[in-house]
Amino acid sequence: MSAPKINRKLHRIGALVAALPLLVIMTTGLLLQLKKQVAWIQPPTQRGSIDTPGLDFERILELTRAVPEAQVESWDDIDRLDVRPTSGVVKVRCKNRWEVQFDCGSGEILSSTYRRSDLIESLHDGSWFGDGVKLYLFLPVGVILLGLWTTGVYLWLLPYLRNRQRKGKA
Repeated sequence: MSAPKINRKLHRIGALVAALPLLVIMTTGLLLQLKKQVAWIQPPTQRGSIDTPGLDFERILELTRAVPEAQVESWDDIDRLDVRPTSGVVKVRCKNRWEVQFDCGSGEILSSTYRRSDLIESLHDGSWFGDGVKLYLFLPVGVILLGLWTTGVYLWLLPYLRNRQRKGKA
């Protein structure tokens, strides 16, 4: 079998194997491109009244407990804190993907919203499906995609290379 035929066959097989994971990667990638523009994906960062953090950790936990949707009883229910001194905001990301934003000075709730971007990111990189799927499906699909790109460029260039060869012989 000739090299172009092998390339076409590998290209078709690779495209078939990679189709579903690539659909997930492309769709979630498009959503992640819009996360700062679309509040449904990721809540926009609010602005607080002061630019110096004034809330201590216990007060942050107490304020977050007061938000029923956050479902916070202890620090075990909180994934991370994101302190934005220049915006005067403390973001509390809960393990249930709820995000509460507080004014650094007053402790006032500026925003309390479900945050979808972390879920979309975990789908995008395959970690939502587990480490096995991430490493043994999504990683190979990335390698296959690189191969598809390489063989696609080769197949696209092939007619030009042949024409160049013919002109050189004539």
